[in-house]
Amino acid sequence: MTLSITLPKGYLFPQSLDLLRRSGYDISGLSEENRRLTFLKKKDGIRYIVARPTDVPKYVEYGAADLGIVGKDVLIEQQSHIYELLDLGFGQCRFITAALAGTWEQMERNYEHLGYLRVATKYPHVAEEFFNEKGIQVEIIRLHGSIELAPLLGIADQIVDITSTGRTLRENNLQVIDEIALCTARLIANQVSYKLKYQEIDRLISKIKKAMGKEAVEGES
Repeated sequence: MTLSITLPKGYLFPQSLDLLRRSGYDISGLSEENRRLTFLKKKDGIRYIVARPTDVPKYVEYGAADLGIVGKDVLIEQQSHIYELLDLGFGQCRFITAALAGTWEQMERNYEHLGYLRVATKYPHVAEEFFNEKGIQVEIIRLHGSIELAPLLGIADQIVDITSTGRTLRENNLQVIDEIALCTARLIANQVSYKLKYQEIDRLISKIKKAMGKEAVEGES
């Protein structure tokens, strides 16, 4: 029985391939630069699908793939109906809120005057939920490019974004205000596939855990 696994393009791709290689799987020919988007490895019984990170949960949720590797940040934002099987430990980043350094008092005055803050983000669900929990009214400005520009250009009081080293924030004179969540890469599964292909999936999980050299952290369903 063939398993299909969706791999994310971008910064998680090389580490995903490395983990699969160390787990004993054939990853020859898999490349982001290759125009092919699917790769069948008959010997391993696996078909790989290469997709944008934001599309990975959807492919898994709707059954186009049995499994996927994706960042926890994407899962938190999309809230897809999938099983989260393993915390793979790599690709660590943080969900944060940030603002221009030294503007806290101005933000407080803006909030008192307008009754809300303007928050720019690629993650509207995460942002809205976080500020709602803090009892702060916000206007969400959804952007798709460099979120750090929003405070610099005066269109937002704060941003909600992910950061790994904080370098880009510092270079743009932005200061972290709150840390929302710590995120790493996760192995996820289609809910039906997990039941129908349990033995194959369990075998893959065992190999991955062994390759990691320690017990991987179980995910959340």
